[in-house]
Amino acid sequence: MRIDILKNARPFFLADGGLETFMIFDQGFDLPGFASWVLLETDNGRAALAAYFDRYIALARETGRGFVMDTPTWRAGQAWAELLERSPDALIDINRRAVAFTTAIRTEYETASLPIVVNGVVGPAGDGYAADTMLSAQDAFAVHAPQVRALAQAGVDMISAVTMTHAGEATGIALAAREIGIAVVISFTVETDGRLPSGQSIGEAIVEVDDAAGAAPIFYMINCAHPDHFREGVRTSEPWAQRIGGIRANASRMSHAELDAAEELDDGDPVELAHLHQELLELLPNIRVVGGCCGTDHRHVGCIASHATRLSAA
Repeated sequence: MRIDILKNARPFFLADGGLETFMIFDQGFDLPGFASWVLLETDNGRAALAAYFDRYIALARETGRGFVMDTPTWRAGQAWAELLERSPDALIDINRRAVAFTTAIRTEYETASLPIVVNGVVGPAGDGYAADTMLSAQDAFAVHAPQVRALAQAGVDMISAVTMTHAGEATGIALAAREIGIAVVISFTVETDGRLPSGQSIGEAIVEVDDAAGAAPIFYMINCAHPDHFREGVRTSEPWAQRIGGIRANASRMSHAELDAAEELDDGDPVELAHLHQELLELLPNIRVVGGCCGTDHRHVGCIASHATRLSAA
């Protein structure tokens, strides 16, 4: 039911901003490997997560929108077990706990006018800023299926593969979700030239995944890039552009390499980001979800939602 509402969302649902950058730079937490699930292990961490989501749910309520609430599991895949000093079984349990945490928040806040979708987040097996780990669809299926299954069994409404750097890994996750029977969204990231770190264009990647996975994704997203980096790439009448249903942009115009080396957060200009989203919404009429990524917080998402609401009213 919630997925059907999301597929046809008017106005678009909100998502949160850059969870990891907010917790590191604004809240002072140490997130090894950008693993936000470590917040679930302490009282302070859980309280910070709850307060974080409260702000975004309030924005959704104020602007008459639904909310897509991500599980903090971007770095809870099996490929990260050794680096994060957890066993594969322990990471499976972390995924279950993350779903229980977000589901409890939904139970507290969801109403008929404020639908909340619990979104099981799956991150790349390698660096989300570079195509350093190029997986075939078969290998990606094997790597990601345990996490996808754990999230699905724990009760998420859908899976989102976020910050995908190449089509092979995205295809494997889409196939895993299809086999397990859970709705899936694929979100690609791009460099400043508008192409995936693998060198593919957004359109080439979408077409490859759709062809290989039988159009399993309910839609595609773009995340972890400034609108200036991908706006021209989606300015097309090609059918694949109609498959883009979500945007979670960065506030900064920095490249991935520059962001990786940055010691201070570049949070850009929330008002400017809102204006830039208006053109994207006109170019991509099937947008169903809008949130933020690195460097964004409730200010950016709030500006985007308020600006779009004012224009719709006008």
